[in-house]
Amino acid sequence: MADAGLQPGLVVAAFGRHCLVESPDGVRRICHPRGKKAQAVVGDRVQWQPSHDEGTIERVEPRRNLFHREDEIRTKSFAANLDLVLVLIAAEPEFSEHQLARALIAAEAEHIDTLVGLNKRDLAEPFARAAGRLAPYRRMGHEVLPLSLKRSAEDDRAALLARLQGRTTLVLGPSGAGKSTLINLLVPGAAAQTGEISRALNAGRHTTTSTTLYWADADRTTALIDSPGFQEFGLHHLPVTALASLMRDLRPHVGHCKFSNCTHRHEPGCAVLAARDDPAAADPVTPGRHKLYTELYEELSQPPRW
Repeated sequence: MADAGLQPGLVVAAFGRHCLVESPDGVRRICHPRGKKAQAVVGDRVQWQPSHDEGTIERVEPRRNLFHREDEIRTKSFAANLDLVLVLIAAEPEFSEHQLARALIAAEAEHIDTLVGLNKRDLAEPFARAAGRLAPYRRMGHEVLPLSLKRSAEDDRAALLARLQGRTTLVLGPSGAGKSTLINLLVPGAAAQTGEISRALNAGRHTTTSTTLYWADADRTTALIDSPGFQEFGLHHLPVTALASLMRDLRPHVGHCKFSNCTHRHEPGCAVLAARDDPAAADPVTPGRHKLYTELYEELSQPPRW
């Protein structure tokens, strides 16, 4: 039975300890968490208590998932209850494979579907190089969607909406990849909504929202969550022993090594190393991907500095 006086809501924007909560009728209000209770993030379903023209978040409902990153110092939560993570990269500037791999691993850990959008296909040579770098990801089952958001906007809009329909999608992307163009293409009023949300959450202070949910349809069934850019994507919240299983090309070989505690770096009889050294393997592991794995393994194996 619902607690007396509490109302359901969806967190659609957050900055610090302030949230913007949307009621089922579409009305949005500033809400604050009560005391030191767990901080709500965008995408959370909450129960909140009205208080004058604002509200207090009394409870965060159980989450299906939480997409986040963690370095040695702090944890950063992006959003909760996601159906899809769309990682938008571009032919130019050259994307970081480390950042792409980290985002895909974090999504895999939370059982969230992923889609890689490769923008600027009108730049023939850079696009061909970028597509070549993504070939191992396509082979391991990651969907790569070619885009040209400025040159063929309507065609790309239709393709994206068909892929995102009825889902809650977090959009990640480095500076210059076209993330703002994508959001504005799919949500024509996004810029105006951002201004309204900023004014609501600022409450007279010079701050900006960190993460924002937009509805791409009038029925509020297709949601896009825009998050700020990041320079680093730490995976310290993941156990090092789970890393190989979270990388789709290594996963088929886990459990087939000579030693049950194999780290897949140097041990004899390692199935991962055998797949790396055999280009004709049914589930190949490229040298570059194995190098990335060993670098992440070393990173996650380091003891805390504090």
